[in-house]
Formats: sequence, structure tokens, C-alpha cells
Amino acid sequence: MRASQFFVSTLKEAPADAEVVSHQLMLRAGFIKRLSAGIYTYMPMGLRVIRKIEKIVREEMNRAGAVELLMPVVQPAELWQESGRFQKYGPELMRVKDRHERDFVIQPTSEEVITDIARQELRSYRALPKNFYHIQTKFRDERRPRFGLMRGREFTMKDAYSFDRDLDAARTSYDQMYAAYVRIFERMGLVFRAVAADNGTIGGIRSHEFQVIADTGEDAIVYSPDSDYAANIELAEAVAPKAPRCSATKALEKTPTPGKSTCEDVAAFLGLPLAQTVKSLVLATDSADDASTPREPTIWLLLVRGDHSLNEIKAGKVPGLERGFRFATAAEIESTFGCKPGYLGPIGARRPLRLVVDRAVAAMSDFVSGANAEGYHYTGVNWGRDLAEPEVVADIRNAVAGDPSPDGKGVLAIQRGIEVGHVFLLGSYYSQSMNATFLDEKGQPQLLQMGCYGIGITRIVGAAVEQNHDARGMIWPEAIAPFAVVVCPIGYDRSPAVREAADALHDALDAAGVDVLLDDRGERPGAMFADWELIGVPHRVVLSDRGLKAGEVEYQGRRDAAATNVPATDVPAFLKGKLAA
Repeated sequence: MRASQFFVSTLKEAPADAEVVSHQLMLRAGFIKRLSAGIYTYMPMGLRVIRKIEKIVREEMNRAGAVELLMPVVQPAELWQESGRFQKYGPELMRVKDRHERDFVIQPTSEEVITDIARQELRSYRALPKNFYHIQTKFRDERRPRFGLMRGREFTMKDAYSFDRDLDAARTSYDQMYAAYVRIFERMGLVFRAVAADNGTIGGIRSHEFQVIADTGEDAIVYSPDSDYAANIELAEAVAPKAPRCSATKALEKTPTPGKSTCEDVAAFLGLPLAQTVKSLVLATDSADDASTPREPTIWLLLVRGDHSLNEIKAGKVPGLERGFRFATAAEIESTFGCKPGYLGPIGARRPLRLVVDRAVAAMSDFVSGANAEGYHYTGVNWGRDLAEPEVVADIRNAVAGDPSPDGKGVLAIQRGIEVGHVFLLGSYYSQSMNATFLDEKGQPQLLQMGCYGIGITRIVGAAVEQNHDARGMIWPEAIAPFAVVVCPIGYDRSPAVREAADALHDALDAAGVDVLLDDRGERPGAMFADWELIGVPHRVVLSDRGLKAGEVEYQGRRDAAATNVPATDVPAFLKGKLAA
């Protein structure tokens, strides 16, 4: 490929609204072009990366026994209503009507469509197991699309769906997909972790996320350096303290804390460790016997240690909160506690409430909590003396670095990651709601057991850049780089010797199957080098009159600090060695 035949378009500065490194660099390097909020055109340079990612994904999916098909972007709402997700999915699901006022959705995922296919086509145990996949455009109407391809509204995803006769077989399919994902991300040259994760809106009984490690990642990954334990922060268990609760040593006192409404301020004012305070969070659950007879909301008080934070996913699994909750309004808080937020606590509420206590709080003694009076907190609070022993104790906080690992091996550490893949063991989550069955050996109908497996194709592009860049631009892993080698001739438009040598090297590499681009634009050396450092091609060869007279060219890997002189006749073999390595 020659640059004059391709399309190279770079900018010196990124647009002001580009928030993260990958967004800035891809706009500057001409990989993407913004059309609307969260919607991008993939320009030729960026599309080459996407196609290489797709190729690796297809090869490994086929190797794992999956069969490719292609499901439509626009799907009838009836299927989503049948599964119960038409309303449950929320505003991210774009709902549209056709000219006949029939409801459709712009698919964010395809569980309903593939389940409909399976219940029509996989009618016998003899047809199982089966795994279908496709690579297709998706749309999720994000409230605040941001970070370029990292959190866009339109994107490309590979989703696969396995169908098995029982859960044991479904677990085998899940393990096969897990292994395929490991191979996919290893082949792409990405540093990643597979972590246990919450099932979220997809549902099911088991799932793992594949996270590309990057300091700018949105997700917190909790792991043990001393074992294989790893989980998303939403799922990572915060184990109960092993030591027994200490006996009370202080009397309960209502202590003035004027103007101190946060745990941090209270701890500093009282000269106590933040871990000696307790944070009160007030939730509400709404219920109604029918639409005409609304009932008073149930008020919940959740207690976590002052230096910990509430994990809403975990809280949503507490019995009574699993059907959904909201944070209580100021009016509901004042009517329940007789006080505004900032001074709330479990002692002396005006009306009954449901109390949920985090494991760490249940093990505390002589702690500090709000006194339900503005400007006051209780000190010396103890369970069993000042408060009844908590009935509901649960893990409702985020794990933090230094917590014991749930597997008993070492302590936890935290790093940031970008989710690029997710595998789910669904079981009968969809097959039951959509009556997707097969006939077993006895002719009896049985529910299909499902798994689903997603990879964010275009998200990988952004994640790879977040993980691989420097001050000069992107540094692409070789397997997914837009080009593996760029030939940069100095004076291509002025020196016949340079032009002849550059054309010959390009043609030799191209004939050898090397993904090479020849920059024949006649740019000045500084501008030419800056473009390719920004674009991030892994290998660069520079030809010049001076070098050719000495029988040499300059080679520099994108991560190399300096160039290396290589005999001109050895360049093809030299590059093949670099590419093979």
C-alpha cells in the first residue's frame, strides 16, 4: 500500500471536547471522525484496525466451534416484551415505531432474537450443543456518551450464544468460550485480566469480565497478587473481620459536632480515626397493591464504616431491596429521623425502618454515629447495649486495598481496567421466559440451557490506545496495528535513488506478505516521522541518499529510544525476524 493511494489525515491538536487519551489521539491521527454525540465514522486508518480485530475474533470463535450468522439491527418489540426486557432494560434501549405504529427496538444485544431462532431450529437433543455468533452494529442510547469509542452510542460488538441440554454441558461451553477469549486478547497483544463479575441486565448465574489494564479505566479490578482471585469491584467480596468484637469501654454520649456533617469532618473534629465512625445511608422502596392504592415507601437505613463506601450492586441483593430501590428524599428522611442528612444514625428514629448493617460495622464497638439532631453525634455507641444486635448483616461495601482476599491467600490490591469482553452463563434465564425447549431422548420437552459471550470490537480500539501510548502518539500492538511496517523515504519526490530503493523494498515486503505502507507523499522528514509516531505503526524504516550511499537504512521500533542502522540488503530478512518475534 502506498500513502498516496490510501488516506492519511492528521491534526496537530485534538478537538477541545476530546476527554481521554484514546479519543484525542484517534481524532488527531484520523482514525475516527465525530458525526454526533457518541456516533463516529470509522475512517480508513481506524477501519483497518477494526478489521484486524474482527479477523482474530473470527478465527478464534471458529476454532472454538462457534458458527457465524448475522442478526438484524432492528428487532420487533414483541420478542423483547416476551422476555420481559422491553421495559426492564431502561432508557438505553432505543424504542422506535414504523409507519404502521408497530414497536421495534434498535438492538443493544440479541438474546431475544437468537432464542427465537433456537426454539424454532434446535428442537431435538441431537442438534445440541450449538453456538452461534455474529459481529454486528449495536446501539445503546447512553445518557452521556463520552470518551470516544469507549462509551459511544453506536458501536460494533461480537456476540455469541451457546445452547446446551443441561447445565453441566452449558458450563463446558462457557469454559470453551472463556478459553477462546483468553486466546483472543493474548493474540491482540493486550495486557488484561479476567475477573468475576455481576450479571447486570443480561441476567444469568455466572459471568466474567475481560478487562484491559489501563490507569484511565472506568472499572476498578480487585485482585490478590498472591493468588488467582480477581473480581470486578461490584462483585468483590469484603470478608467479615475475623477478630471478635471488642467489649464496650466508653459510655454513650450525645456529643456536640457543630457544622460537622461528614464522617471525615466528624473524625477530625473529635480526633478519632475515620474507621471509628459509621456512615448512614437512607434508601426507600416503593410498593403498591395496585395503581390506585399507593402505599407509604419502606425506609431503609444502611450502615457502613466511615472510611468505606456503599456498593449499590451488593445492596440490591439484600432481601427486600432486590426488586429495586432509590435514595430517600429529603422530606422522607426528615419525617423518619426528625433531622436533615449529615447527622443521621440508628438511635432514635421517629418511625420504624429496616436496618441493614455492613459486616465491618457489625464488628465495631465504641463507634460514632449521627444522633438525629443537627450539630450532634453519638460517641461510644455499642451493639447490644445502645442498639439491639443487628438482624440483617450483609456485605454491602466496596472492597478496598489491604482487605483480606476472599480465597484466604494474601490481601487485596486494586487496579483500573477497561471492560472489553464479558461471558455469561445464562442457564434458562431466557429460554424459560420465551419457552425455548428441545425434546430429550424420551421425547420430553426440556428447557435449553444458554450462555452468551460479548466482545466490544470498537471498544478494543480505544482500550488498546489507552494501554499503549506515549507523548508522541499511539503505540499499536503489532497484531492489530493499521500497518505493521511503514517505509519512510527522505526525498522520495526528489531523489531517483531513494525512490527506486523505497519502491523495491515496499514491493519485496508486500510480496512476502508483510502489511507495509510506503509514504510516498514527499513530506519533510520531521512532519513525516511525527505522523507515523502519532499513528503508531510498530516498525519504521527510513531511507535516505546518505544512508543508501553507505549501504544502510535506519530501523526504529515504535517503542525504541533510538534508530538502528541495518544493511540495506538485509532489511527484508531483518524485518521478518522482528515480525516473527
